[in-house]
Amino acid sequence: MTAEDIVARIQEQLPGAVVKAQDLTGGGDHWRLEVVATEFSGLNMVEQHQLVYKALGEWMSGPIHALSLDTKAP
Repeated sequence: MTAEDIVARIQEQLPGAVVKAQDLTGGGDHWRLEVVATEFSGLNMVEQHQLVYKALGEWMSGPIHALSLDTKAP
């Protein structure tokens, strides 16, 4: 799994989102993500994170072991 894979997956569910993905260990299983999306407007942090988890789907129980998120609306 690459940063490009993660960015594409999130942008499929949150079109127009600006996503920065950083592989923290080089192994493709620990990630830091910064996501800015209009879909986050009016949502609290937990709700924003839930949208990202939903976008990543089964990757959250498979290739992604740890995820640090920074989310916000533009």
